[in-house]
Amino acid sequence: MRIRHQSDKAENILQIAVNTMQEGKGKDVISLNLSKIMSAVTDYFVICHGSSHTQVDAIASKIVENVKKECGAIPYNKEGFENSEWILLDYVDVVIHVFLDKTRKFYHLEDLWADAEQVNYTEEED
Repeated sequence: MRIRHQSDKAENILQIAVNTMQEGKGKDVISLNLSKIMSAVTDYFVICHGSSHTQVDAIASKIVENVKKECGAIPYNKEGFENSEWILLDYVDVVIHVFLDKTRKFYHLEDLWADAEQVNYTEEED
């Protein structure tokens, strides 16, 4: 049985990540609530994709900056900045995935965690 970390910052980190993805024009922003899945390694996945390596890097970098500024939290681990095709930011209770569009289509994490509650964040029109 998985021990729940349940940081009081998880909901804040989730919302900051979503807002930052939207501000950075990330596409198809979703969150997956994994908290009721006992085999899950985290409580939330937050996922989006960008259309270029530069955009993927910019979104992920801004998330790190905003989460630190707003919550005082830094990622336990971060990977993927070297090639900016799939950047993973691990905040323990919230794991953030910023993909390059073709990489997201290849791995399609949403299907791997199909039994999780999914929230789609609609993009606001200008």
